[in-house]
Amino acid sequence: METELFTAGLTLMFALVFNWGFRTLPGEKWQILASLPKHRDEKGQWQGENLTWYGMFNAHAYTFAVMTYMVLLGSLNTPLSLILLSVCGLLAICIPASKIIARMVEKKKYTFTVGGASFAGILAAPLVVWAVNAFAADQNFHMQTVSFLAALCISYAFGEGIGRLACISFGCCYGKKLSECHPALQKIFGRCCFVFTGSTKKIAYASAMEGEKVVPVQAVTAVLYTLSGIAGVYLFLKGFHTAAFLQALLITQIWRCISEFFRADYRGEGRISAYQIMGILSAAYGILLCLFSVDLQFQHADVLHGLAYLWDPGMILFLQALWSGVFLCTGRSKVTGSVLSFHVVRSNV
Repeated sequence: METELFTAGLTLMFALVFNWGFRTLPGEKWQILASLPKHRDEKGQWQGENLTWYGMFNAHAYTFAVMTYMVLLGSLNTPLSLILLSVCGLLAICIPASKIIARMVEKKKYTFTVGGASFAGILAAPLVVWAVNAFAADQNFHMQTVSFLAALCISYAFGEGIGRLACISFGCCYGKKLSECHPALQKIFGRCCFVFTGSTKKIAYASAMEGEKVVPVQAVTAVLYTLSGIAGVYLFLKGFHTAAFLQALLITQIWRCISEFFRADYRGEGRISAYQIMGILSAAYGILLCLFSVDLQFQHADVLHGLAYLWDPGMILFLQALWSGVFLCTGRSKVTGSVLSFHVVRSNV
């Protein structure tokens, strides 16, 4: 019963958040969260550094993904120290990869790619499992490869699903003009398309598509990925780890390949983008890992035991530090600026 209540709670939460986000975030005021004065110019005005909703939603996405990962592995009675070790190993690989791969593919300095980060994480997964099991050799514990992969892919699905809200707020990863799409797509998305406003949204300064009806590809991705994550959680907690892993892997990576055809933002040179190739390779690589894994025995899962890990004081501090680090890394805008001035409200003195 706990499993059903947990997955129902997740479904309700995402339904409420997405209902608000899809209607609100394309608006102009939902790009800049705050602006901090940095230095004063010769006119007496302050040059500001913008903090973005993009960074805040990315921080939420990373933190929720890590929380999901901890709950799932914690439900299998995995020692907390080993969970933290694997999380730190994955983050040390994925966070730099998100920027390095984006720079290699898109030739831009100030951009990130979740697709590249996930590709690096999947490739490194066996190495992380090996390192954790080597560390746990004296703890009489062995982390199963498929269980680890399932928890990783489910968490990634949630993380990228939430992360699409960041893209909507910044106006990036946007879809093609609806008027240029097939009539069938125009009919499907005619009433639920996105219209972005604000000259500092990426869709405006990169493609001059402010005010245009576009395919809501970020919303489709968000819904599809979170539904995959919810299904994965249910299967994982019921003991079907291989099924949980494969459905999360295939849905996210296949849709990554398909969704590129509906996007209008720059994705690198060539008709088939590097990110689509990464998606195909990730899916094939994950299937091979599953086929060659030998530790597929059933493991009983207790979601309440996993949720209890989140109340550990050290874990709370770790999650707060993670949120802050991701926000500072992705939330300080390098492509927008601001000018601030301050004055005294004499009537209130």
